[in-house]
Parts: sequence; C-alpha cells; structure tokens
Amino acid sequence: MQLQGGLKPEDWQHWGEWTTFKTNAAGLLARSLRPDQTIYCSPLTDPYQPAETEERLMPGILEAVALRPPRTFVIQTRGPLVLRDIELLRKAAMRTLLRVSFSVTTNREDVRRTFEPHCASIEERWRTIEALRDAAIDVTATLAPILPCDPETLIERAMRATSGPIIADPLHVRAVKKAGATTRAAAFAICQRHGWSEWLDPGFQSGILAQMERAASEAGRVFGHGPTGFGLLAHAVF
Repeated sequence: MQLQGGLKPEDWQHWGEWTTFKTNAAGLLARSLRPDQTIYCSPLTDPYQPAETEERLMPGILEAVALRPPRTFVIQTRGPLVLRDIELLRKAAMRTLLRVSFSVTTNREDVRRTFEPHCASIEERWRTIEALRDAAIDVTATLAPILPCDPETLIERAMRATSGPIIADPLHVRAVKKAGATTRAAAFAICQRHGWSEWLDPGFQSGILAQMERAASEAGRVFGHGPTGFGLLAHAVF
C-alpha cells in the first residue's frame, strides 16, 4: 500500500485503524469489467466489514458484476453481513463463476476474542457458511490466518460445512514471506503474552499445515495453502 496507494507514512503506519470508501466503486467497476477477468474482492480489505452496513457499496458492485460478468468473481470475507446480499449473489452467480471465500481462523472462541474481538463469533461464521451453502452459493472455507487451534477439529468442521477445496494459511512472518505484508507487531505481542509464540514459528506452522493436509487427503478433499492455495479460488471445477 505504501508503494502503490500513494499513502503517506502516517497513513500506512496506522493501517487497520480507519477505512476510506470509494463511493463511485460500482460505476468504476461497471466501466472496467471484461469477460476474461478474474477478480478477487479483496486481498486487503474485507468488503463486508461492519461499516458496509451503512455504506452499502457491495449491492451496486454485485449488480455491476451481474450486468457485465467477468469470468470469475471471488469475495473474501469473514463478515456475516454477506447474507444481506444473498439474492444479489444468486443473480450474479447465474452470469459468472461467483465464489465466497469465508474466513474462519480457529475453533477456539477464547482465541477469537483475543485476536478478533470485533469480529463475528466462530459459530456465527460457520452458520453463515452453511447458509450460503444451503442457498446454492459456491462457498469455500478459508482457514486463514491460522490462529491457535486444534487443527484437526478445525479442518473437520470445514469439511462438514463445505464441499469444495479447503484453503489454509498461517500467520505471515518475514522469515517465510520475503515481500509484502506480514503479521503486525500486535499479534506477536499477543502470542508472547498468552504463550502462543510457536504459532509464529515457520517449522511449527509447516507441521500444522501438514496435519491439515493429511486430514483433507484422507477425506478425499482438495487442500491448498499460500498463493497456490488461494489460486484454487479461480478454478471452475475442483
């Protein structure tokens, strides 16, 4: 963001503390949509964050997608507010490959409250995934970032709730991710305070991913992590 977004240091150093809205987003999108596009909405900012309740930008965006469908339109969110637009999702899904990638980070509510105190509870997220599934919306359980959890319990719940691939990704640390955004200092402090520091160790993370992958493989399910895993979201058939 600091390189491409034209932000000043005092802006990007406070990433996550404020939100700005491109109020003409739907109009800009409608003019730029092309049939061969694959669109990921969004790797940086949750389109169904709480402020969307009042801003209501996504309905116009989904209308634009239905009117001039790209090849693929993926929505990445952890917000149950996505259910507000379920009829628009259905409408767009009739014209394009539309997929909701819904993030669940742990099976432990105490961990969720510590890391994500302003986000929906774990059970509410699973209910949202199941509601999307029952409405015939293509939904993927994205276990990212993986927070302290019981890995087998988490992936087993994901496999019960969905039929597509399972995507996972650990907390990013600079030792593994050489460029781009990584886990912020606050998460390191939380892990240290609660005795969860191993969840930031690349070797430990690899073991968790391997454990999840074994469980998925034994169940005959597609499993992916990292950029390759997220690339599965663009595939029409699994």
